[in-house]
Amino acid sequence: MDFYENEESNLIRRVSGWVVDIAVALAFAWFFLTFFGTQIVVNGQSMQPLLNSGDVVLMNRFVYDFGTPDRMDVIVFQREDGKTNIKRVIGLPGDVVRIADGTVYVNEEPLAEAGTVSLAGLAERPVELGAGEYFLLGDNRESSEDSRFANVGNVTKNQIIGKVWLRISPLIDFGLIRS
Repeated sequence: MDFYENEESNLIRRVSGWVVDIAVALAFAWFFLTFFGTQIVVNGQSMQPLLNSGDVVLMNRFVYDFGTPDRMDVIVFQREDGKTNIKRVIGLPGDVVRIADGTVYVNEEPLAEAGTVSLAGLAERPVELGAGEYFLLGDNRESSEDSRFANVGNVTKNQIIGKVWLRISPLIDFGLIRS
């Protein structure tokens, strides 16, 4: 009987250890997602082909507490009207952004990207960014309400909520969001 009692207690210890390991892993995952990831549901087509309407992404809301956005970061910001949007950082503080003949220029250098912009909006004339100001564009330039328009305009660092870093849904497209 001692042999069977030892086997049974070993099995209970192994199962208990396994349950504790799973609980610790789930707690760590919850902590990580709670503090470094806020779920955002993409609304609209302005970030196609990178993000589609209905995609669920995670946003790191702390990354800009310790740094500043880089050119080409995909960020979430709050507009003056309280709505939140996802766009790409094109212009940084001190830059001059201009759109001419379908091309986006940053400091008179063409932005290295594919595609053209048919509507220059406010950037038809050079837009000089002040300290803490950013110029944002959607990846789908033909269907994006962004810094080219007066109701969005230049976005301040205080309006930026965080950086989009991971798509979690749909699962077939699961992966990191690259700048």
